[in-house]
Amino acid sequence: MDYGFTPEEEAFRSEVLEFLADFQGLDGYFHRREGTGEGVRRVYRALGERGWLSLSWPAEFGGGGLSPAYEFILWDEMAYARVARPPMGPGLVAKALMTHGTAEQCERFLPGLRLGQINFALGYSEPDAGSDLAAVRTRATRAGDDYEINGAKCWTSNAHWADCIWLLCRTGAPDSRSRGLSVLIVPLDQPGVSVSPIPTHDGGRLNEVRFDGVRVPAGNRVGGENDGWQVVASALAVERHVQFPPKRLRRDLQDLLTWTEKSGLSHDPVVRRRLCDLAVKVAEVEALALALLGEIISGEPSAVPAAYHKLAGTLLAQEIARSAMEFGSGEALIRDTDVEFMWRQAILETVGGGTSEMMRGLIARQAFGLDSKG
Repeated sequence: MDYGFTPEEEAFRSEVLEFLADFQGLDGYFHRREGTGEGVRRVYRALGERGWLSLSWPAEFGGGGLSPAYEFILWDEMAYARVARPPMGPGLVAKALMTHGTAEQCERFLPGLRLGQINFALGYSEPDAGSDLAAVRTRATRAGDDYEINGAKCWTSNAHWADCIWLLCRTGAPDSRSRGLSVLIVPLDQPGVSVSPIPTHDGGRLNEVRFDGVRVPAGNRVGGENDGWQVVASALAVERHVQFPPKRLRRDLQDLLTWTEKSGLSHDPVVRRRLCDLAVKVAEVEALALALLGEIISGEPSAVPAAYHKLAGTLLAQEIARSAMEFGSGEALIRDTDVEFMWRQAILETVGGGTSEMMRGLIARQAFGLDSKG
């Protein structure tokens, strides 16, 4: 299903572009410089003041009650401007709380999430589990009115400045797989929590988060005990349309085009042919994104369209970045030039938000009916 934007939605785009004029040069989407995190938090607070972190929240939870198209437009333009990625708190966490949380949890967390005053990191991946969330081993053991948590998460974005972590942990038997998982909200300043940096190719930072006898109230569990798989699955389902904004690719291509012009390569017929091919692929990913948005708005199943879009988009991000090197300019190999940095950053895109291998597996199973035995 294709989707066209209404005049009201296009008017909102104009508001977003006006808002972004105050944040030009932040490069928060790439986290290229030290201290970018504070600038991104400032953006989130400014968005919260405008009510733009809760555009599609139901009105009964203090949201705007608008179509997901408004969220798509906001984060698409944010990506083109390189200003910020969608925060986990007002998106995934808030919508899971609305569905699975208690009234007390919603009252405690939603106002701060709506205003951009509370920041969350996602505690999913682990050293021995990787992207196989059913293999999570971080343990939460019930101790009276509390849970005691022991274990570790790794490759965790923003844990060094977030307020809380949305923690997927094992409360069932060790071999219970997805049937024995629970979700806990854990403040990152809780005693026993330690956060250590994991440097990335682009000079940024992921984190290892360790839990050594950390105690949190049972009232911080979202959903029933051992029902964490359902909580996580439903939370991911509602955020697919903003996970990889396609205008990020259009900006990458524009930056590559600008670089070829400055480097005197833009008249080379081989370079021009490659740029044309890349432009067609960018348009294809934009079409996939709009089709996905249409499916979400109409309430249709969106897991497979989301996987197609994520896979195509992240692979194209790498292809665009790699082209500068293939054009034969030495600048593409000099550290911290624009095109060299773009290449290092694009490597991470095929991992974050679900690896390309996971996307291919999902498509194979759900679109083509294949499995590991086929």
